[in-house]
This record gives sequence, structure tokens and C-alpha cells, in this order.
Amino acid sequence: MSTSVTRAAGSEPARPVGRTAAATGTAAAAVPGKGSRKEFWARAGLAALAGVLLYLSFPPRPLWWLAPFALALLAGCLHGRRARAGFALGFLAGLGYLLPLLSWTGEEVGPVPWLALTALEAAFIGLTGLGIALVSRLPAWPFFAAAVWVAGEALRARAPFGGFPWGKLAFGQADGVFTPLAALGGTPLLSFAVALCGFGLYEVLRVARSHPRRATAALAALAVAVPVGASLAARPLVSDAAEDGTVVAALIQGNVPRLGLDFNSQRRQVLDNHVARTVQLAEDVKAGRVPKPDFVVWPENSSDLDPYAEPDARAAIDRAVKAIGVPVAIGAVVAPETGPLRNTMILWDPVKGPTETYDKRKIQPFGERIPMRSFVRLFSSDVDRVRRDFGPGKDPGVFDMAGSGVGMVTCFEAAFDDAVRSTVRAGAQVITVPSNNATFGRSQMTYQQLAMDRVRAVEHSRTVLVPVTSGVSAVIRPDGSVVAQTKMFTADALVAEIPLRSTRTPATVVGPLPEYALLVLAAAGLGWTAARRIRARRPA
Repeated sequence: MSTSVTRAAGSEPARPVGRTAAATGTAAAAVPGKGSRKEFWARAGLAALAGVLLYLSFPPRPLWWLAPFALALLAGCLHGRRARAGFALGFLAGLGYLLPLLSWTGEEVGPVPWLALTALEAAFIGLTGLGIALVSRLPAWPFFAAAVWVAGEALRARAPFGGFPWGKLAFGQADGVFTPLAALGGTPLLSFAVALCGFGLYEVLRVARSHPRRATAALAALAVAVPVGASLAARPLVSDAAEDGTVVAALIQGNVPRLGLDFNSQRRQVLDNHVARTVQLAEDVKAGRVPKPDFVVWPENSSDLDPYAEPDARAAIDRAVKAIGVPVAIGAVVAPETGPLRNTMILWDPVKGPTETYDKRKIQPFGERIPMRSFVRLFSSDVDRVRRDFGPGKDPGVFDMAGSGVGMVTCFEAAFDDAVRSTVRAGAQVITVPSNNATFGRSQMTYQQLAMDRVRAVEHSRTVLVPVTSGVSAVIRPDGSVVAQTKMFTADALVAEIPLRSTRTPATVVGPLPEYALLVLAAAGLGWTAARRIRARRPA
């Protein structure tokens, strides 16, 4: 008998023996024009809803627990889909997530930059969705899918123009049960745990409906149990014990004369506000109303007048520092005669004056520097508000302030794993994140950044001090708890006794290795999928 497959005239062509469902298009219904359009648009709506739920899990709302459920819903949309549908559904989820999360980027410059940034970042999430769809047919797929999610975050943190890590899953988990994992493997491990729990939740529901074998059910349950159990096991890593004693730190929030992009049009007023609030703190100390601090930190841009070039600005700062009588870290814009501007923190001694400096290393594209200026000008004339680009520093900054190692991580830098980690490894016993959020008005940006700083406190087991020009300034203990904070757009000073710590967490020691391991896992899943597809296309 012939082994060839025959067919009647007009019948469907026979499929090659051994061809898998993935290769023959069982997911065709997820593509418009193939199968059910209604099914595709239902999935599209659910994907966008998953993104919205993920947004709602972020501060200022204490709804961190929504994140796993949002990802479970997204997994239901992506599981078994083809690559193109995976990208489309991931992109829609990215829009639902990032359009509201990043709305502050258009606070003063209109919708064009906001929508452009959101579309770009959502495209990265689209690529992540593509990868998740591809690995979703593998055994133990939630582990591979969670690693693919981390790979997507790693890509967003590096490209383009140096990356934009805002919106990492980890940054929405400051109050969550998974947070101790940041001390074990940094934000990549924390993001992986949240994603794994979400994908595992979907897999548990899926296999429960199909009466699975015991091994399949065990793997599904494991995907949920592993991140929760690991988080509980990592809790001893979180401590706020004063290993190296305590110090009294003060943060100054001088406030700004007006909101928005024009806040610095009265640069002298911003400086005078911080001088006045520091002098008032000195008077409060003298009257015994607050304890005398060992050091003081001003925010980023507290002096947009270069104190090295402006004698009046230098005199005003020196008067405030002498009044309080302790070292003060000043946030200033330094304008060299040639070359780019510098966003600089200056250590100002009450006797010696300005001594050490730290130049911000992660310069914000389209905020502090304008890539492709002539092209971008076609879409928004606001680029010309940045007349002279800022340039990046090279080395981490740790100031010796009254015998304490105070690390400088300026504003946007707190979103980058390597910027914070390198500062701690350079000897910081305390991390300070001087920031300027006046440009973004009363938006949620300041609360998103505060949550990020809380995760960094746990990750490296350090007190994090957050002085902001216009709020919210805060003192965060090494366990991530906020012990003091200011109101927005209110001149204020925070004075708190804080612990000094020098022990390095596993996350500080191993650095990027957990992320690299998860990238290898993601690559292995995608490689396995590719190998299965190649085998499926071969003749029987």
C-alpha cells in the first residue's frame, strides 16, 4: 500500500504529518481576518483592561495586589496566540498601562511628547507580548513568560537614548508582599516574582478547567507558590537596625514661586526660598524646637544660579550654611564656559565653603538634553526651552558629611539599577535622592518616584532621603517605611534621626547577575520554541 496521502478534488489540502498546532494556525482566530473577529476584539479589550489594572496597582493607590491579577488577565489573552497577535495584544496592554501612568510627561508640554513616549514604550511591551505568546506552549511556560517580561523591562531600561525604566513592575510593589525579594536579587527578581505569580494564577485556572495530570497541576501551583514562598523567606534580609549608629539628617523643601516649566524663570526666588527655610531651621534649632542636624540636604535645582559664577548666589548659600553650622549638600546648575551644563550636587562646608561635587550621570533625554533636536522641533517648539544640553558625570558621588557616607542619586537616576547600586558599593551608608518635580505640577509623578525610592531602600538596606523642591519630600527607613513626609508645594523642613548601615544585601553584592540569569532563561524559552517550530515543519 502506498504511504502517500491522497485527497479528493476540491478538498482541503492534507496537513504534513507531525505538524504542531502552533505551526498550523490554531491561533488564527486571534488575527483579524482569520477566524472570529469578535474573538480578537474581545481579547483586545481584555488586554487593554489588563494594562489599566496594572496602572491602578501603582501609587498613590495602595493596590499593589492588582498587578498579579492584571498579568493573569493578560496571560489569558496571550496564551496560545501567534506572534503577530501577541505583539498587537501586548501593545494594547501597554497603552492601557502607560497612557495614564505617564500622563505627567505631558503636564506642561501638551499631548505630543506624552503620546510619543507612550507609543514607544508600549511597542516594547508589544515585543514582550510577542515573546510571551511564543513561549506559552512550552511546559512550565509561566517561568519562561515571566523571564520574557523581565527581558522586556531590561530592554526598556537601556534603549533608546539610554533607556526609560519608569513603570517597572517592581516599582509598584513598595507595599507588597513580594518586596523583600528586592534585597535578594534587585528589581529584576522582584518584577519576575510578580509576573510569575500572575502567569501562574492564569495557569492554575486553565489547568483546573481541563482536568490536568498531576504533574501539570503541580507545575501550575508551583508558579504561584514559588514567588510567594521566596518572598516570605527573604523577609529576614529587610532590616533597619542601626549597624553604624545613628545621625540626625535634615531635608529642606523651599518650594517654588510657580508651577510648570516656568518655575525656574525666577531662579533667584527658588534659591532664596531654600536659604530662608534653612535659616528658619537654624532658628528652630537654636530655640530647641527641633534637634540640631548632623547634615542637611537641599533638592536638585535648589540653586539654578551657578554659585561658582554668581557671587550673589554664593553669598546667599554661604549665609544659610553658616547659619545652620553643618555640612549642606546643594543642588545647583553649573555652567562651564565651554561644554555642556552640569546638574551638580555640591558639598558646602560652613567653614571651607564648596568642596566636593557630584555630577548627575543619567541625563534625562528630552528634558535635560534634546536628541535629534531639529527633528523633534517639527513636533514641539518646547524643545528650545532647553537651550543648552546637560552633560553626564562619570563617577558615583558619596559625600563625607559629619563622618557619614551620604550617597548622591539625583532624581531620574533612582530609576536605574546600576546608578543606585554603584553609589552603595562606593561606600554610601545613606542614600539621598535630591529631586525637582515642580515641572510636573500636582501629578502622580512624585508619588510614583517616592514608591521607587522605597523599593531602593529595601533593595540596598539603606535609609533613603528624598528632598524635593516642591514635594513630596520624605525620609524612608531601610525597611521601606516612610517615617516623615511633606505636603506638595509647601515650604518645609524634615528633621529625623536615621540609622547608618554598611552591610551589603545580596542584591548589592551580585549586581546585575539575577537579571542576566533571567535573560538567559528567556532566551532558552524562545530558543526552545524556535527549535520546536523547526522540527514541526520537517516532513514526517
